[in-house]
Amino acid sequence: MDRWIDFINRCLMFVAGLCLIVMMFLACANMFLRAVWVPVRGTYEIMGFLGAIVASFALGHTQIKKAHTAVDILVNRFSPRVQGIIDGVSNFVCMILFALIAWRTSVWATTLWKTGEVSETLRIIYFPFTYGVAFGAAVLAAVLFVDFIKAFKHVTSITTGPYRLFVDFIRTQRGKR
Repeated sequence: MDRWIDFINRCLMFVAGLCLIVMMFLACANMFLRAVWVPVRGTYEIMGFLGAIVASFALGHTQIKKAHTAVDILVNRFSPRVQGIIDGVSNFVCMILFALIAWRTSVWATTLWKTGEVSETLRIIYFPFTYGVAFGAAVLAAVLFVDFIKAFKHVTSITTGPYRLFVDFIRTQRGKR
């Protein structure tokens, strides 16, 4: 499962990178053409659509790399086991949140599809981009699920693995005194 999610996230990052390059060229073209009074029509709409894809497709990869901002001043003071439990609970809650976001966004995209909603200037249909955002949120939920499983395995290995042997050794040494 880990390899599949990594592969999907690499593909999504590739698409997000392409969208970002298109955004860059579009912004530059619009600035240069605006100087000669011929701006690119619909730039604002296209930038919004592509920006939504870039942001949502990068979420899962950012979580894999642990590049989201985390304030762990308080958590670092706890034992490794408690840190693992907090990490697992946090991943589980975030997984539920992003699964709900993916579900509700896909419901909204279906509504946009059925109503035929289009953008104002270029008449671009909304629903493919909305489904893209829902897919990005679903992939992030899958990454968080994998992180939850890893945190759970880490916590259980602490209680049964080398840490447990170390604790038992310390307890036996105290009993010899």
